[in-house]
Amino acid sequence: MTAHIKRIYEPKQDKDGIRILVDRLWPRGLSKQDAAVDLWLKEVAPSPALRRWFGHDPARWTEFQRRYRDELE
Repeated sequence: MTAHIKRIYEPKQDKDGIRILVDRLWPRGLSKQDAAVDLWLKEVAPSPALRRWFGHDPARWTEFQRRYRDELE
């Protein structure tokens, strides 16, 4: 089985297969119908504290990955 990562704002395509959203927050401005999500796994997304700490800072990416894996365990 192959998994592909795609932004939720990109339109659904037939080749997408099952669409799984992994985020604690529903995407702004996107209806559930337009998202065409089959499964929303918010409980496995990074915690709010980890998201705030990361702040989309590329310099923190490696440490973010380590901390996120720790959360998943």
